[in-house]
Amino acid sequence: MNKVALIPARYAATRFPAKLMQLLGDKTVIRHTYDNTIATRLFDSVIVVTDSDIIYDEIVSHGGKAIKSTKEHESGSDRIAEAVAAMEVDIVVNVQGDEPFVQKEPLQKLLTLFEGEAGKHLQVASLMQIMTDPQLIEDPNYVKVAVNQNMEALLFSRSVIPYHRDKKEAPIYYEHIGVYAFRKQALMNFTSWPITPLEAAEKIECLRYLENGLSIKMVVTEYMGVEIDTPEDLIRAAKLL
Repeated sequence: MNKVALIPARYAATRFPAKLMQLLGDKTVIRHTYDNTIATRLFDSVIVVTDSDIIYDEIVSHGGKAIKSTKEHESGSDRIAEAVAAMEVDIVVNVQGDEPFVQKEPLQKLLTLFEGEAGKHLQVASLMQIMTDPQLIEDPNYVKVAVNQNMEALLFSRSVIPYHRDKKEAPIYYEHIGVYAFRKQALMNFTSWPITPLEAAEKIECLRYLENGLSIKMVVTEYMGVEIDTPEDLIRAAKLL
């Protein structure tokens, strides 16, 4: 299988503008993401796809590969679909630009799902990790996911899911990590569908797949990184680094 990792990188983030160009240690957030994705050695190519000359120059000036988007896009998946449309590729992995601690093990788990007879019909997969911090579980900046017994996503939400009504039970809370793997055609189909009601309400792009009847296989990982959504996340990431 031909495998590419594309990193959508929007400059004007809503909650934390220019977050990808913030310094984390001695490098910007976007360079940490790019360099760590390259370091996995899992992909035939790794490319940043951006709307920003600043981010484009940051990657290219340090020897990396980047593509400028030619259109405005609502989501990272829409952005990378534009770039991948003309590529000869089987599996596309969307590594969010604000995931500076991306590691080989979880990405390898995603790619393995598409192999062999069992993976022949799989279209979309994504990552999640167990949440234990009550404050983060309540935080709408952290997207939660509920899954069925086959580890397929039932719902993504910024609200707390499941709601802990029966205190005798001990529910597991999963945080959705915004890394996806798609077959190319599934990604192209995504861009042809209009934004769906739940996606619009929650501002969670993968809900578009569920609302169009496509399942998303979820993989549990001990990712333990920090996704940079707020200035507070950058502080947490600096401590982790």
